[in-house]
Amino acid sequence: MITRRGFVAAGAAALAAPKLAFADTSNPIANGRPPPGARAFTSAPVEQAIAGLQRRLGTRGVRGKLGRMVANCLPNTLDTTVELGTLDGRPDTFVITGDIHAMWLRDSTAQVWPYLAFAREDPRLQLLLRGVVERQVRCVLIDPYANAFNRDLVPSPEHSDDQTEMKPGVFERKWELDSLCSVIRLSHGYWKATGDTAPFDARWREAMGLIVATMRTQQRTQGAGPYRFQRNTSWSPDSVPGNGYGNPMRPDGLIVSLFRPSDDAAIFPFLVPSNMYAVVALRQLATILASIAKDGEAANRCRALSREVDLALAAHAAVEHPRRGRVWAYEVDGFGSKMFMDDANVPSLLSLPYLGWCRADDATYRRTRALVLSQDNPWFHRGRAAEGIGSPHTPGNRIWPIAIAMRALTSGKDAEIAACLKALAATDAGTGFMHEAFDADDPGQYSRPWFAWANSLFGELMLNVARKRPRAFDLLA
Repeated sequence: MITRRGFVAAGAAALAAPKLAFADTSNPIANGRPPPGARAFTSAPVEQAIAGLQRRLGTRGVRGKLGRMVANCLPNTLDTTVELGTLDGRPDTFVITGDIHAMWLRDSTAQVWPYLAFAREDPRLQLLLRGVVERQVRCVLIDPYANAFNRDLVPSPEHSDDQTEMKPGVFERKWELDSLCSVIRLSHGYWKATGDTAPFDARWREAMGLIVATMRTQQRTQGAGPYRFQRNTSWSPDSVPGNGYGNPMRPDGLIVSLFRPSDDAAIFPFLVPSNMYAVVALRQLATILASIAKDGEAANRCRALSREVDLALAAHAAVEHPRRGRVWAYEVDGFGSKMFMDDANVPSLLSLPYLGWCRADDATYRRTRALVLSQDNPWFHRGRAAEGIGSPHTPGNRIWPIAIAMRALTSGKDAEIAACLKALAATDAGTGFMHEAFDADDPGQYSRPWFAWANSLFGELMLNVARKRPRAFDLLA
């Protein structure tokens, strides 16, 4: 059984990890990509893109291996994690993460993101993507504080004893600011990719209003608000300190996020990359509200909150590092405390240009990037097999392929991109897929062999390199 923290040797049993009941024991990609008849969904334009990449890369060496891996990874979400149907007369697509049969708002956006580029060519794929937008709206209306949801409106026995308000349909109720930002990002991305405005009706507007209201509440200018969370667990990052309300903070315009995108509890309540993500998302939401809903008042509320958070970031999150100069902190608390680190999970400080927060050549970002890709970041690891960013979620000398892919996606150097591609090809442990994390010295030690977010991001990277940085392929053997 593979859990979110379960570490395995390739083909071996889980090591030193709790056997959590919600981890699915089946793995449809254990023997490579599922055969055509066993795939949940197939898109002809996606298949054509895979074939084009393989022709470009050839069959030999690192290039050939990358071609074989993209054939597994790019369609993995479609192959194994989607269930398309209808609900209340609307398209409805439920997207599991892979080995956990629940839908994370953040993960589901990232999992389907590469397919937006093919939506206009494939009406069925566009319908599937609209179904994800519709399902995410439904989830927000159930509970804007939850990070993960069940397919049906049923209680979640896995987390029924969590000390929080668990509602039917909620799988896990960890307040992660980036979850709501991801819902906005997918709505905006879907609209821009397809031109379809059908999802943006009264129900969608209700959910967006709830998102903005929740962000406002979690600025905590009027007290702690209604959300608290604690869990009886031996894994301390799974629970929130301060009686479930988090460590002390001083309201300063930033938005509290009690959990990181790793699903680990934050140390300082203001998670900087998630607040940056919120600035971008609120601007995107304002554009949709003004252009489609013709609701200038609601759009102005989004812009006002975005400006408020933006100013607070400049005032409280751009800080002096003793070696690197002025950089972005990972977390702050409003009292002057700051944390210098980065986590592999997105949103991260490394991912800021990818999310649209800044340009890759922005001076503060470049200094921050240099910090997080060095030993000044306690979660940067360098081993015999690779170097990259890990996470407290997977303690030890473990690197996340998501972070290697994000390094390449935010790089302007063909040589650096090529090095990242080589590292990804060399650390799949012969499986042909991405994993959650692997040991920096021994990639055969890895977690989550069926982790669709990582597979989608690798596929997105390969498409991006082909379109924008093809010379990086030429640097590969």
